[in-house]
Amino acid sequence: MQRETAADLVAFLVVAREQSFTRAAAQLGVSQSALSQTMRGLEARLGVRLLTRTTRRVSATEAGERLLRTIGPRYAEVDAELEAVMALRDKPAGTIRLTATENAAASVLLPALGHFLPRYPDIKVEIITDFGLTDIVAERFDAGVRFGEMVASGMISVRIAPDARMAVVGAPSYFAERRPPMTPQDLTEHDCINLRLPTHGGLYSWEFEKSGRELNVRVSGQLVFATSGLILAAARLGLGLAYLTEEQVSGDLKSGRLVRVLSDWCAPFSGYHLYYPSRRQPTQAFALLVDALRYRGPAKPSQKS
Repeated sequence: MQRETAADLVAFLVVAREQSFTRAAAQLGVSQSALSQTMRGLEARLGVRLLTRTTRRVSATEAGERLLRTIGPRYAEVDAELEAVMALRDKPAGTIRLTATENAAASVLLPALGHFLPRYPDIKVEIITDFGLTDIVAERFDAGVRFGEMVASGMISVRIAPDARMAVVGAPSYFAERRPPMTPQDLTEHDCINLRLPTHGGLYSWEFEKSGRELNVRVSGQLVFATSGLILAAARLGLGLAYLTEEQVSGDLKSGRLVRVLSDWCAPFSGYHLYYPSRRQPTQAFALLVDALRYRGPAKPSQKS
């Protein structure tokens, strides 16, 4: 393979993944015009069109999609091996990309990073918050953070937090004119604040369990958000019931700003876990981060089957 073609293929992969010359050029550190010329030159040498350009986006053609599927994983493996080699330097270094929910990033990752990063100034951590079940391999993340029950089989999973419970909460002003729900089915008569899952586009179903009986309730209401922080803020204003983790609402419950209902229907479940592909060759920087995040406290037995 010609050296020029190899370099151009790397540029093509970035453009195809970003679906934007602007974002790809920023990543590669080149001008948009230079990148566009590079792509035209690659297409001319291969004799096939790889990208379809419109005023709004750039998308791969059928040939481009095939090239992306075949060489993309190979280049990812090369990048991983190069990082592993670089990790053999005296000082741990490299960039670690993580995907996590907003609450996991705020309550687990950031406190740990506050102690970790000052010790390793050459390590960088990028955290992308997302409630969807992101494909960490396809999206080239080093690892993801999700509740233990949501981790796919075949992944290495490391517990980084204790077991958790969900809580249904509302402001006293909300309950001033409404009867509190006694069962999950009663939620159909209430204004509930929904969470939109960005990856799948659907609304998150509220999950309940009592005496071995599990229920998933699709609630409705006037408000839908894509972040838990806004859901909590809306609940505090009395705009509806919220379904959040105990950790997120503990301060509000103690102060009386929020009131909890259906507590007996919210059973403990496996807390946050860091997960990554079993075939991944961990770099020194990644191994150090995993060890820093590892939960070493007592793990309460989960009541979920």
